[in-house]
Amino acid sequence: MAKMRLDKLLAGQGTLSRREVKEMVRRGRVAVNGAVARTADLRLDPAQDQVEVDGRPLLVKEHIYLMLHKPQGVVSATEDRRQPTVLDLVPPELRRKNLFPAGRLDKDTEGFVLITDDGAFAHRILAPKNKLPKRYTAILDSPIASAVAEEFQKGVDIGGGDTTLPAQLSILENGENPRVSVIICEGMYHQIKRMFERFGHKVLYLKREQIGGLPLDPALPLGACRELTEAELKQLVGNWL
Repeated sequence: MAKMRLDKLLAGQGTLSRREVKEMVRRGRVAVNGAVARTADLRLDPAQDQVEVDGRPLLVKEHIYLMLHKPQGVVSATEDRRQPTVLDLVPPELRRKNLFPAGRLDKDTEGFVLITDDGAFAHRILAPKNKLPKRYTAILDSPIASAVAEEFQKGVDIGGGDTTLPAQLSILENGENPRVSVIICEGMYHQIKRMFERFGHKVLYLKREQIGGLPLDPALPLGACRELTEAELKQLVGNWL
């Protein structure tokens, strides 16, 4: 990393403003390479210099990548005056400025939401040309014919001038309320619901189970959020990016 100001570095690692950081420095709460920092505009190399706050080393990260297990009733937005958002579920220790959901889930859809402050990375995984797959589990309101899977594979005209890319449909359990798996490589508005509506089915329940090569952590409780490891980040992008 290039050299940067101490106040900018600290403010970028959490939710503190530069003014708050300057106050921390003034009170002697910040040290660089073992010496108490005297000024907030001190320039340092985050890759080489060791920063401590209140005696604890600061692990500097340029960006952060979070896995959220989104529950129903939460909107995929950075802010909303009337409804809880996915950012409201991020614990304080993982919050940073400029966090946003990389892609959206409908309010009534559960599952894996990737949250980050890395705009370039989000653009890459969302770009239709990269065809990063997303896997969902859905429960339908009526039995489904196996021939629908063939239609999904061709791409579905979902109205409004929209035709989907080929998608993969697997029937996991058929019957009165079938459970199915769907893999898509794009994210049109209400896409999966509209695809099933085309064949006379209503989606009763929908959950995103996987993004790219990374499945939702089965041990992550509904509504919980955690940071991705480097290995998981590589697993997510796989061979697509």
